[in-house]
Amino acid sequence: MTTDADVVVIGAGVAGLGAATALRRMGRGAVVLEAAGRIGGRAWTAYPQALGGVWFDMGAIWLHDAEHNPLTPIALAAGDSLLRSDALRTERTFVDGRLATEAELADYADAWPRFEAAAERLMRPGMPDVPLSAVARSLPDDPWAATVESWEGSVICAVDAADYSLLDWKRNGLHGSNLVPQGGIGAFVQRRLGEGLDVRLNTRATRVCWGEADGQVRVESDRGALTAVSCIVTVSTGVLRAGGIAFEPALPVDVQNCLHALPMGLATKVALRAGGTDRLGLPSYCSVDRQIGRDGDLLVPIQCWPHGRDYVQAWIGGSTAWALLREGDAAAVAFTRGELRRVFGGRVDALFDGAASVVTRWGDDPLVLGAYAYASPGNADARARLAEPVADGHLLFAGEACHVGYAGTLAGAWLSGQAAAGVVA
Repeated sequence: MTTDADVVVIGAGVAGLGAATALRRMGRGAVVLEAAGRIGGRAWTAYPQALGGVWFDMGAIWLHDAEHNPLTPIALAAGDSLLRSDALRTERTFVDGRLATEAELADYADAWPRFEAAAERLMRPGMPDVPLSAVARSLPDDPWAATVESWEGSVICAVDAADYSLLDWKRNGLHGSNLVPQGGIGAFVQRRLGEGLDVRLNTRATRVCWGEADGQVRVESDRGALTAVSCIVTVSTGVLRAGGIAFEPALPVDVQNCLHALPMGLATKVALRAGGTDRLGLPSYCSVDRQIGRDGDLLVPIQCWPHGRDYVQAWIGGSTAWALLREGDAAAVAFTRGELRRVFGGRVDALFDGAASVVTRWGDDPLVLGAYAYASPGNADARARLAEPVADGHLLFAGEACHVGYAGTLAGAWLSGQAAAGVVA
């Protein structure tokens, strides 16, 4: 690797692909260095034999807020079939091991606007940023407040509510439809977002020298070095916080502070394949949740028989996901079976005894080290600050961690990458 480039992009996740696509459109040459053997980053469709070889998204699942998502027009223009998961999916909510009554479901539906109204009261002008957990504490008599909190914290944002900035939560609330490209979102990224780009796979960037005397940036990798006018770094804050890439000179203090303020949450998927014909009395593609208490109970939503398949898929987030990662896959499987047992009783034992399983492990993947970034209380502005150019635009950071509005999503990664490309151009 001796060819110089206008811009070196580190990382061929959706942010890096978005940056390279925008640079190409503006007539700028870009080389993308990717440590993995594939593009897509946390958008990865696998075909696990444990689940019969069907497509399974290991990371990102949806095109969130599809009506405004910048990736939706790309999929539609290419003729991809987009599945409306919200319409395909039915829902069942349980209270104390039984199906919720109509009155309880109505109260559950009303709990969301109650939660949002309480959050607004805590975010009045002049009020300091507080943890998301402050909202449920302000609703001590609401029987659903802890459940909504768990949805908004550990489930959606992959972090315990006590560790999460309420202001960051508010700024990145998602609305609209959730669409899934037929065949998986990672496969969509592979098909549609890398064409025509100069992506060097299996090439790990190790050092970025951004203080060169001639104003250029030198990017060293395990396959040689490149010099460029600018460098856009799109790897996760988990990798950057762990020192996965060295910077010379050291990054400015404000950049380091932003990285410290934007740690990675973790969401773990556990899929268990049924060993019999019992479908737990549920329809195909049914999402199951339950009312949780305020005693540290964790909400673990479970998708049962997605797309008519013969497995269930649990979503475990926050500190529990980190603890299970340390304990190993068997512990994650046992935990998931325990959650199923709390709702369906002992019938799950016969159905899932010796079941084939898939457990995602983004937390110890050295190229990611988490699911997506969150802002700690008091640090909601760190996303925008991290996206600000360094060294007059010779060094930029991009990715879902840098976007305000679509943080933690593919849309946020794509838009952040494209914005960084615009600064370079």
